[in-house]
Amino acid sequence: MWSGTITFGLVSLPVNLYPANRAKPVSMRMIDRDGTPLARRYFCEQEGRTLDYDELIRGYEVEKNEFIVVEDRELESLAPGKSQEIDLKRFVGLDEIDPMYFERAYFMTPDKGVTKAYRLLASSMEASERAGIATFVMRGKEYLVAIIAEKGILRAETLRFAEEIRSPEAIDLPEEHAPDPRSVKAMEKAIAALSHETLEREALQDLQSQRIVERAEEKLAKGKDVVALEEVSSEPDVEPEQGGEVIDLMQVLKQSLAEGRPPEPESRNVKASRKSADRRDSPGTDSKAKAKRSTGKKASGDGKASPRRKRRPAELERLSRDELYERAQKLDVPGRSRMSKAELVEAIANAG
Repeated sequence: MWSGTITFGLVSLPVNLYPANRAKPVSMRMIDRDGTPLARRYFCEQEGRTLDYDELIRGYEVEKNEFIVVEDRELESLAPGKSQEIDLKRFVGLDEIDPMYFERAYFMTPDKGVTKAYRLLASSMEASERAGIATFVMRGKEYLVAIIAEKGILRAETLRFAEEIRSPEAIDLPEEHAPDPRSVKAMEKAIAALSHETLEREALQDLQSQRIVERAEEKLAKGKDVVALEEVSSEPDVEPEQGGEVIDLMQVLKQSLAEGRPPEPESRNVKASRKSADRRDSPGTDSKAKAKRSTGKKASGDGKASPRRKRRPAELERLSRDELYERAQKLDVPGRSRMSKAELVEAIANAG
């Protein structure tokens, strides 16, 4: 969840952003035949070996096989400054925003004590049929965003930048020719025969994911192809931007608009307790668990660890990728900007 303030003239409206989409119902990990999760490694074809994190750098390709080296510290210096504001300086008609620009939707809920101002802004924008355009910073990245009001609720739609959108001319579409009028009428009749007044949710079901889940449950019931380890991370090796914690969004909206404070997501409580635990615990990691998460490494020592060390990887895995990145930055972990969440967990555990 992102918390910040919508500013509009002399008005400041504290809000919270919740993703409007849930995590994908099916997520998979790459494992070997024994069920061991696999970690990504970077392989140098020229030297014929796997590279360590501290050997990796970024390169901006200016011509084929010609690169400009860009260091992590340079990227960090160019990153936008931290800001918790969405400053609305421009309003445009809703029909001015091509749907191709929409990228991801977030519901906006009012903070405690500002419900009236929230409703006023939402109803005014909805009546004017206009969207507010602004930029804001989330997870260290600057986003272009459109604030849209619908049914009394504000929604933030992150937008693609203009250079990301292709024009029809760019893909060399064939020239337009006037179709035969009789063919047009026949096509219109065919469309009318299949027309519906509404778009039912049943037409938007993810049937492929359902089939995958059914197949997995069928094999589990038969005890077929089931592999398990003592400890396997529940996080897929992907960027967290596409997922998100499970929140009863309708309950949040109802309580917010009823002049109540949004219920705190569990992650905040976990985060608070985690910070307290971090102050008590010294950095460490369970070498046995670490060996299970990373293939090709043998456990060191006698494999026994204190309870404090055993909790450390689980604490790291509960953090978001951005929180992990901040820790990696403080520890000066090399190659951190290119790491996935799982790789950051491993690197921070090793650095600790």
